[in-house]
Amino acid sequence: MSTLPLPPDWSLAREELRAVLVRAGWSDGAFRDAELALCELFVNAWKHGGSLAPLVVVVLLEGKLRVSVADGCPNLPEQRTADGPYALSGRGLHLVRSLTDRFGADPRRSGKSVWFELDAAA
Repeated sequence: MSTLPLPPDWSLAREELRAVLVRAGWSDGAFRDAELALCELFVNAWKHGGSLAPLVVVVLLEGKLRVSVADGCPNLPEQRTADGPYALSGRGLHLVRSLTDRFGADPRRSGKSVWFELDAAA
C-alpha cells in the first residue's frame, strides 16, 4: 500500500495572505474564503502539477485581491464532475469558483499559473 507524501508546507503563503488582508482591513470571512481557495490551488499544484514548492503570489490592488499559484506542469486544470457524493476528489475548482469572484488559469513559459480574485466588500 503506497501513500502520497505530505504536501509541502504552505504556512508562509497563508501568513502572507493574512498579513495583506489584515493591513487592508478585510473581514475574517473574506480571509477564510481566500485561505480555503489558496489551500485548494496550492495542494492542486503539488498533487496534479508535480510541484514540490508551488510559487504563490499575493497582490492587493485597488480593492481587488489576486492570488496566483504556479507550477511546472503545462496542463491547464479542467473542472470535472465528482464520481458521486462520496468521491475524495473532483470538487476543487467548483469550490474555488464558489468562494471567489473570478478564477482562471494561464499558461506560462514553463508550466501554468492558476489564480483567483476577490473584490473588497462594499
